[in-house]
Amino acid sequence: MSKSLNLARVSAKGGANVLWGLTLSSVISAVGVIVVAGILSESDFGLLTKALIGPTIIMFIRDLGIDQAIIKYTTQYRAENNTEKLKNVVISGTVFEVIMGIVFTAMSLLLSGFMANILDKPTIVPLIQIASFTILAGALLKAAQSAFIGYDKMHFHSVTLIVHSILKTGLMVLLVTLSFGVYGAMIGDAISYLSSGLIGSALLYLIVIKKLRKQEGKLQLVSTIKAMLRFGLPLSIVAILVGVLSQFYSFLLAIYTTDQVYGNYQIAINFAMLVSIFATSITTVMFPTFSKLKVQEDPKTVRSVFQYSIKYTSLLIVPLTFAVIALSKPGVETLFQDSYEYAPLFLSLYVISFLYAAIGNLSTGALINSQGKTQVSMRITILTFAVGLVLGGVLIPQFEVLGLIVTHLTAGIPGLIITLWWIHKNYKATVDWKSSTKILAAAAFSAVLAYWILNQLNLASWISLLLGAAVFLGAYMITAPLIGAINHNDVKNLQDMLKSLGPIGTIVNPLLYPIEKITSKTKAQQ
Repeated sequence: MSKSLNLARVSAKGGANVLWGLTLSSVISAVGVIVVAGILSESDFGLLTKALIGPTIIMFIRDLGIDQAIIKYTTQYRAENNTEKLKNVVISGTVFEVIMGIVFTAMSLLLSGFMANILDKPTIVPLIQIASFTILAGALLKAAQSAFIGYDKMHFHSVTLIVHSILKTGLMVLLVTLSFGVYGAMIGDAISYLSSGLIGSALLYLIVIKKLRKQEGKLQLVSTIKAMLRFGLPLSIVAILVGVLSQFYSFLLAIYTTDQVYGNYQIAINFAMLVSIFATSITTVMFPTFSKLKVQEDPKTVRSVFQYSIKYTSLLIVPLTFAVIALSKPGVETLFQDSYEYAPLFLSLYVISFLYAAIGNLSTGALINSQGKTQVSMRITILTFAVGLVLGGVLIPQFEVLGLIVTHLTAGIPGLIITLWWIHKNYKATVDWKSSTKILAAAAFSAVLAYWILNQLNLASWISLLLGAAVFLGAYMITAPLIGAINHNDVKNLQDMLKSLGPIGTIVNPLLYPIEKITSKTKAQQ
């Protein structure tokens, strides 16, 4: 097996371990959101999400890139078998996260009145204060999860996600059901965060830190944190700008839309998580995968892995995105009947951004950062921030949610184009444009077919959802190999990667059989 395919196989296994955690936790959380949204009024649900805006912004600022530094350096020092530096990175990173969590939680509590006044919602000050405690809890959880990723213990990362979602859903639903209303939902969210943060910290100590403490060597907190900040600070600026821009959009939306429309948008975002969890699982393992490669030493493998990452990511994310677009209306109606009438439109438009996976937006950042070029990522993000700030400031007040979605879809395009140019210039790596075009075409055709068939029928929403999913899947599995979006070699590569996934591979592998038959016939005719 080539080095690039071996890396793909290892990444697939890590991604699968992240995926099952993200999937289960997202499903559990989605159930909680659906139940809570069903009990609360649309206006109360909108207030709940508005109260989280300020603390969420502060949470983005808190980390300063230490989480990414933990992942990078634990991976690097484990490969080098340097236990002394490994010990320093894990312990120093955890201490830093806790200190920053305490500092920024206090800051959020002090600024709660100011944040409520900006939203012109002075009554939500207590809600913001309750939400502020999620900042410290998030710091505890992030330190543990970053160390687990760096140690290739993705399953423990998934365990913390699932524990958090179970606690969150259980407590929020319980307190709302007991008539505590929006306050019950916020208290349940905060307690679940704090509990899962403490559990994550306990696991980190027992699995990692306890063993590291036995290793010889002086603990150098200050110098280690300085080194981690040098690497992580540009990435922190990236995360801060992305997070602040997102919350800037939310602030404008909260000011210029009704609570009812805002609630519809939040429901659409929750449905979009169906695609987001797959994208997140991919990006989670992409960074450590590229970190195992050096452009100067093996440029050919880097180019090969870059193209593989885009193609195989697209084969998953692109059809999933088109399926969500085609089935958004029956999907929302199955759960909410006649409520949240704007959510299907918002959902269909919002998820278009995931189609950018076909031109590398999930791979470019991981490649650049893995080679230590975090300054490049920072400059690109500053450009995106500036474009988004202008577009959002103009479009959201005029067109509300639709203006936000247009901004969301367009603000990052200039930066993505420049990033692809920079990678091609410096690494001689590029997108397989022909392959990406075929994948987009196959998925688009399948979505149009499913949408057209459902519009000809007058079926119950849940039946339309199931039928539409079946039509889409069948059409894609036939169309993709026929037009060459996936070829015989791709099938073999995918089958080989699935072998490392255990039960998941056993479940997914049968879906490749009909594709393999079609590609085999196509190959024989050539």
